[in-house]
Amino acid sequence: MRAVEPPAALRDRYAGWSWSPAWTYEGAVTTWRLSTEGGEALFLKVRAVEEAPTLAEEARRLEWARAHLPVPAVLGCGSDGDADWLLLEGLPGRDATAPELRARPGLTVPALARGLRRFHETPVHACPFRFTFDGALATVRRRVAEGRATHDDLHPEFSHLSIEDAVSLLVELKPADEDLVVCHGDYCFPNVLVEGDEVTAYLDLGELAVADRWWDLAVASWSTTWNVGTGYQQLFLDSYGIDPDPRRITFFRLLYDLVS
Repeated sequence: MRAVEPPAALRDRYAGWSWSPAWTYEGAVTTWRLSTEGGEALFLKVRAVEEAPTLAEEARRLEWARAHLPVPAVLGCGSDGDADWLLLEGLPGRDATAPELRARPGLTVPALARGLRRFHETPVHACPFRFTFDGALATVRRRVAEGRATHDDLHPEFSHLSIEDAVSLLVELKPADEDLVVCHGDYCFPNVLVEGDEVTAYLDLGELAVADRWWDLAVASWSTTWNVGTGYQQLFLDSYGIDPDPRRITFFRLLYDLVS
């Protein structure tokens, strides 16, 4: 998959560093690892300017979150008109997609669940960002109307639905109340760092907001199947300390497909 190239000015600024793609997603965003022979490491996230949320929005969330959670410090943020960029400090630990972590799901899955529980303990009253049901549905309708959310975005669980039926099902399943916490917004294996048996840092906070806790739980438990295979979703929920809520799980997984 083609990497998204950084602005030339940043290439020049860090010309003496080694550059390697650390993560590329659908040709729309690439995280570059910059390193020195002395072991210093930085991470540069680059994405096309039309992608949302913007990296400026992610920078604001990271700067807010540093008072409450272990997240990377923002070292710079900008745009050259073709690409947005966000420069972050490197932190110790391996993201949970590391082969040695995926090879021991009986330890890694509970570690991620405990890490999410810790994230959800962040004080709601202090968080200025919101992700409400009504706002989410408005975003879905806009993305469908613009052709940015299509049937191709649906996971196999929802592939029997037309895009119109998917939106109708979202409206039907919309919960009547919200169990509000500070949510990560995309809590899955690539977005957490692990050392030993514990999450030590959180990455990719562009969707951080106060929202229903199942916004994270539905996607995080789903992520276990994508990364370590079937049979671990219940372990994730048990380790977090919550019983399944099938209606909310379906609502938020379908929402994830249509807003991501």
